[in-house]
Amino acid sequence: MRTAIFGTGGLGAFFGGVLAREGRDVTFIARGSNLDALCRQGLTLKTLPPAEVRLDVRATDDPAQLGVVDLVWCCVKAYDLEAAARQMAPLVGPQTLIVPIQNGVDAAERIAAQVGADHVLGGLCLGGATLEAPGVVAQKTTRVRLLIGELHGDISPRIDALGRELSGSGIDAEVSPNIRVMLWEKFVGMCGTHSLTALMRLPVSALFADPETSALVRGLMEEAEQVARATGVTLPEDTARQAFESYRKRGAADPSAYASIYHDLVAGRRLEVGHTNGAVVRLGRRGGIATPLNFAVYAALRPWEDGRPPGAPLPPP
Repeated sequence: MRTAIFGTGGLGAFFGGVLAREGRDVTFIARGSNLDALCRQGLTLKTLPPAEVRLDVRATDDPAQLGVVDLVWCCVKAYDLEAAARQMAPLVGPQTLIVPIQNGVDAAERIAAQVGADHVLGGLCLGGATLEAPGVVAQKTTRVRLLIGELHGDISPRIDALGRELSGSGIDAEVSPNIRVMLWEKFVGMCGTHSLTALMRLPVSALFADPETSALVRGLMEEAEQVARATGVTLPEDTARQAFESYRKRGAADPSAYASIYHDLVAGRRLEVGHTNGAVVRLGRRGGIATPLNFAVYAALRPWEDGRPPGAPLPPP
């Protein structure tokens, strides 16, 4: 299976690195210093339990050099999705499958608008990996679990074959018949904590230390759950409660952990808030659901969505 990793950040580099380690045919689509490092010194993959391997890999910034592949991992930031989908056109042939791995719940539809719905699967990752330096990626959680599925919910022959191929290539992969529900379950939890770590400059654990702040976390999640139901997604009845408890436990297990958006904010980079809390607001308006808490969080971070505003100092870490 010929594979392209489109977007070689933390998760793209990690999954591509696992495939390369197992001798699979994989090429990284990258840019800037990361591309230079991959071409000059290869990819260093750090996994848990602690292990490290340096891999000679193929990398390019021009998808046309690679041509049609069997599988594209789309691992760019949510705000780059449309541009990436257009740029990946040379990679897409009649049988090509695309697995999007982004924050948010509408990545598949946004990619499908550019390349066609028949090519796009649903995908999400539970767990994390970080690009520590150009060409160096580190696993950050005990498991980095990949869930994939057909958006219409069936276990098709192609998704079954892909799941077996990925599992046999060293990836902790699982095929789900309810990928939309699982995307929304993850999204509900993210909406409660992700942007707040940036807005409040606090780790996830601190969001649960104060009763008023933890009530805000719960309220953000409950609004997202209501919006999901309004869009026709059948979530478990206690989705927000379970998400709240899950993130509380995660925070307690790693008291110094921040969401990625916090690191983007203090570095002056673009933010994905428009595709998290902002998406809850947009979808809520469409379905007649009030989302005042998500609106407040989105509005507070909106001036930073495209990076540091002109003349504004970087926020202190």
